[in-house]
Amino acid sequence: MDPQAFIRLSIGSLGLRIPGTAINSTKPGVGALSSPCSCEIRLRGFPVQTSSIPVVLSPEAIPDSHSIASSFYLEESDLKALLAPGCFYNTHACLEISVFSGRKGSHCGVGIKRQLIGTFKLDVGPEWGDGKPVVLFNGWIGIGKSKNENGRHGAELHLRVKLDPDPRYVFQFEDVTRLSPQIVQLRGSIKQPIFSCKFSRDRVSQADSLSNYWSGSGDGSDVEAERRERKGWKVKIHDLSGSAVAAAFITTPFVPSTGCDWVARSNPGSWLIVRPDVSIPDSWQPWGKLEAWRERGIRDTVCCRFHLLSETQEGGELLMSEIHINAEKGGEFFIDTDKQLRAATSPIPSPQSSGDFAALGQVIGGFVMSCRVQGEGKSSKPMVQLAMRHVTCIEDAAIFMAVAAAVDLSIEACRPFRRKIRRTPRHS
Repeated sequence: MDPQAFIRLSIGSLGLRIPGTAINSTKPGVGALSSPCSCEIRLRGFPVQTSSIPVVLSPEAIPDSHSIASSFYLEESDLKALLAPGCFYNTHACLEISVFSGRKGSHCGVGIKRQLIGTFKLDVGPEWGDGKPVVLFNGWIGIGKSKNENGRHGAELHLRVKLDPDPRYVFQFEDVTRLSPQIVQLRGSIKQPIFSCKFSRDRVSQADSLSNYWSGSGDGSDVEAERRERKGWKVKIHDLSGSAVAAAFITTPFVPSTGCDWVARSNPGSWLIVRPDVSIPDSWQPWGKLEAWRERGIRDTVCCRFHLLSETQEGGELLMSEIHINAEKGGEFFIDTDKQLRAATSPIPSPQSSGDFAALGQVIGGFVMSCRVQGEGKSSKPMVQLAMRHVTCIEDAAIFMAVAAAVDLSIEACRPFRRKIRRTPRHS
């Protein structure tokens, strides 16, 4: 498998020094202003990201060099767009970090306006496309226009901006997951078959090794039953030789919660993600669990929460991701420890590892996978990206295809139950 080139732009080691400002100190060397400080991080073509900024009290103190406040992931087309001349007098795009004091919001109906402390800008240059690790900036810099008696900037921002190559494998389901599509790897305009996907929603036969985990299912062809509950759904991922290398199946049925007609957070449906047990032929070993439910609001969302299963972790489950996806338009499910688990430095262990997950906590994870799906009732052909560093063999990629299939099917499984199912004539 050949990866595609991606780079990771990380902004971290944030700290702020403002001489003469009143500070509520809770830790030696680092504290917080009486009004909290935050920043907005902008890069052309990407959503604005926000982060809090700790205030540094001691002149000698340096913020944690390993902390990551924000990350952007860029592919070749993104770099070309950033390096292309912009409108008016802006030659190229730039990374812009605006630092504010105070919070957005209101008090007693009166709006509270944040105060801009200063802005840091870093131009996008040709070195961004070299594909090599490079530190673009590291240290203190004065921001804003206010200066003290010595002529120095009143506010100083500490940050570390770094580029790292982050190659990824890109996969595409060729058709709707329910239609048991082929899964191909994308490399430019080249499509290479890698897996096949087999979906079913019948009762598992006793000859199937998955029956050891099954909670039982009704007649999957009974449309009326599916109006009351959705269960018995199963997806198997096969390699090119036809061997099953990963699977996902519903263990907790998707049923309407009491007093409503949708799957609520209080009683989510769940999938078990399994891989072949290398020590016991024709058997499976649990690897992950995906829970899903529907959140009602102005725009309904489907929440997908993924746990990694571990025999050594206390409680046996490690939360890796909880993502809300627009039920109508679809969206992106991802596992990215930079975004969701900054306190944990755990990678996803290889599905072919010994199963003791001893590697947890030893390597910074960062981006692991993403899966883009369509909204309910739409023809969804999931697009999956995997970080190359988390894939050591074909089985590693297969287990994430099972996760992607479960996410995609969860959009349909979480649709309201009283909604009429469109019937198509048998003869057209």
